[in-house]
Amino acid sequence: MALTQTLIQSQLQKLSPQQIQGIKLLELPTLQLEQRIAREIEENPVLEEREVVSSDEDEGGGETEKRTDNTSLEEYIRFEQNSSSYRLRANNQSADDDSRPRQISEGKSLSDFLLEQLSFHNLTERQMQIAHFVVGSIDDDGYLHRSTDAISDDIAFKLALSVSDEEVEQVILIVQQMEPAGICARSLAECLILQIKALREQGNAARLAQKILKSYFAEFSKRHYTTIMTRTGASETELRDAIDVIVSLNPKPANGYTDDSSVSTSPAIVPDFSLNYNDEQDDFDIELGGRPLPELRVNRDYLKMAEQALASTRRSSSDKEALEFVKSKIESAKWFIAAIKQRQQTLMTTMKAIVDFQRDYFIDGDQSVLRPMILRDIAEKTGFDISTISRVVNSKYVQTHFGTFQLKYFFSEGLATESGEEVSTREIKRIITQKIEDESKRDPLTDEALMMMLHDKGFKIARRTVAKYREMMNIPVARLRREL
Repeated sequence: MALTQTLIQSQLQKLSPQQIQGIKLLELPTLQLEQRIAREIEENPVLEEREVVSSDEDEGGGETEKRTDNTSLEEYIRFEQNSSSYRLRANNQSADDDSRPRQISEGKSLSDFLLEQLSFHNLTERQMQIAHFVVGSIDDDGYLHRSTDAISDDIAFKLALSVSDEEVEQVILIVQQMEPAGICARSLAECLILQIKALREQGNAARLAQKILKSYFAEFSKRHYTTIMTRTGASETELRDAIDVIVSLNPKPANGYTDDSSVSTSPAIVPDFSLNYNDEQDDFDIELGGRPLPELRVNRDYLKMAEQALASTRRSSSDKEALEFVKSKIESAKWFIAAIKQRQQTLMTTMKAIVDFQRDYFIDGDQSVLRPMILRDIAEKTGFDISTISRVVNSKYVQTHFGTFQLKYFFSEGLATESGEEVSTREIKRIITQKIEDESKRDPLTDEALMMMLHDKGFKIARRTVAKYREMMNIPVARLRREL
């Protein structure tokens, strides 16, 4: 078979590195954008935050910008190339300063807490080695999901120590007696039983609860209360008291303890938009961010430095390399400033379009007037691509006079009523939630009953659609909502 060469012409659309960086900036919420700006200032000395000196500090009587000391192009490039660690620490301490240890606040980890309790037990060295492996196998919720075989195999492999499954089981039982109650359980039922055993008062309700968890846990999970009463001989009141004991227990005993590395904390929400309704003008005031971003500019000393180098007629090869290096830093700073401005304009345009589309809702936060809205609706109003709107909406929050909401909250599909009016599916979900909250827990509403109630209100909706919305809101089926 002969080899042949062919020439094919095709068009490909590729994003430049700067366009990719611009897209990433658009996706960032306010808090992460502040961190991104700080990192860019740190990595590019040509980029700086504009600082204003008050008039009383300026002999000229007006406001002026702080300037850096004059630095030659050669000095700058030498410093930039040879001082790779200058961004990581500051040499602003004298030899006379006391060296003070840094205090790091950490919560006590679960493993540390358990090992500390083990030290008060009269364990042999062999048992303590097994205990370290058992404690290390407990997951973040406080459960032990590894078999005794697996633990003994690990000990044999890592410590060259042969231990029997009975020895591992004995240590597990010791760990299960420690705080927090329910720790090191192999199942939810065992976790709850351990907590009941740890109760100070062991009344009839606690004993019945323990019997239910041990022998009728499947029936209890499915809310088959009649079956449980028949098999245990308990009355409805006795069963209700036992259920009260069970629901008071903690299914995740490790909650409240940190891992070994750090304290887990929830990130603070910094609104990306601030929205206020002006009653007098019947209009909205929209502002970007909960706090202003730093005003950026290119350092003028470096600009002047580059201009002088360009004007010079006598430049060595090293001068040319240094000039190109500084020029690239200046161009990078200019692009970053422009990208931040473009991001802010895109965000503001998108938010104004959302407010205009949902005007009636933003006046007082009435969910019943929230219109069906999809990404395409806002894309058509702004002229942006749908992918751009998606990036703006993602992880962004707006603070209103009736609460702080994620922008995704205002987007929903539409559903037509019998009169032809289109309403938001969010309103359907609100009605379903309200009906379930008001239902009799002894006889909860089925999806069929919910569907008929929505039909009475004029909503054309199928039973499977009701079930889908209920599942989206993490509401269990009627059988699992039944109570005594």
